[in-house]
Amino acid sequence: MSGETRKENLSVTLAKNKQVGSLLKILELMFFPSFCKLCGKLLDREGEKVVCTSCLKELKSRRSSYCLCCGSFFETYGDPHLCYKCMKKKPVFSLHRSCSVYSGKLKDLILLFKYQKFKVLAKELAAYMYRSLVQDEALWWDLEAVIPVPLHKARKRQRGFNQSYELARYIADFKGLELLDKALIKKFNVPPQTSLSAEERKINNRGAYEVVDPWKIKGKILLLVDDVYTTGATVSECSAVLLKSGAREVRVVTLAQAS
Repeated sequence: MSGETRKENLSVTLAKNKQVGSLLKILELMFFPSFCKLCGKLLDREGEKVVCTSCLKELKSRRSSYCLCCGSFFETYGDPHLCYKCMKKKPVFSLHRSCSVYSGKLKDLILLFKYQKFKVLAKELAAYMYRSLVQDEALWWDLEAVIPVPLHKARKRQRGFNQSYELARYIADFKGLELLDKALIKKFNVPPQTSLSAEERKINNRGAYEVVDPWKIKGKILLLVDDVYTTGATVSECSAVLLKSGAREVRVVTLAQAS
């Protein structure tokens, strides 16, 4: 068979596959219509799930200045610099970066993902996180492994999945890094942080986390992944445990910052 004939056969096959894919999409919409959970638009594009492409495109990363250490956003623009709080006392982790504030479409997507059990949104949210932060050299330099903030097994059964793990596994894949999903565990099922004050959050998380395989993290620079950063109590406690167990450095990434 000549090269030209092979090319023609391949073109015909691709065209047929495209037609079949379009037909399947039409049948899916006829019998199982699906609409965007945010704007109500019909999900008629290939690959659209739960939320439409238009809503996903509205996700923008925050462009204002931020603290070089804790990552808190400033209202002003300009060069990043240390905030007053970090100048007085730096957090236990070396740096934190977040994509944007916890509001608007980003907040809506996180709520869908986390509390309405739309696990399928993990890849899109992780891709957004990666696009927002990939240019930050200080965050990625010499990283050796990615580790998610763990859920207690009872909470994981209730929710069906650990949202931080789902984000972390895609980030690890995007960067070609090792994923350490079982080295750090949550041994106590403490009350949710949502309704607690900053001081209560610190106390609530104290002693809740444990490293079960110290040899996996010993001497490594780790990227700790979580969904929302509020007071930093959770990631601070996790970072302290990881460092005490032999990690060389812990950096943190989150999707959003809540005030």
